[in-house]
Amino acid sequence: MTGRDVQMAQKILDSQPFSGLVGARITEFGDGAATLEVDIRPQLQQQNGFVHGGVLAYAADNSITFAAGTTLGPAVLTGGFSIQYIRPATGRILVARATVVHTGRRQAVVRCELFAAMDDGEDILCAVAQGTVLSART
Repeated sequence: MTGRDVQMAQKILDSQPFSGLVGARITEFGDGAATLEVDIRPQLQQQNGFVHGGVLAYAADNSITFAAGTTLGPAVLTGGFSIQYIRPATGRILVARATVVHTGRRQAVVRCELFAAMDDGEDILCAVAQGTVLSART
């Protein structure tokens, strides 16, 4: 992974209007892995002050797809994913770390762990997800 790879991935992420709305950024990209971060702010919380589950699902989906893109190429689409919420997300930053488990010719299986980075530097596991990403090449 190089700084150029992360910059290229961020440019792709920036082309997604919803990612701009959420304020997502790619902090790691390459070699079957991707990390996506979102600053936790009131606009992304639900009524109890926790990060909305939809924001966690968004972060899982995008980090899974970006990780798969490092092994399948840039033209990829999410085939499906599941997410299990472990505990409410609070803190400073939502961090979604995705790693490719298996890549075939046309699809990849990717696992993702979502953490809430706290003010004291501790990362607390909030959710886990797994997805299948398909090559969009014809």
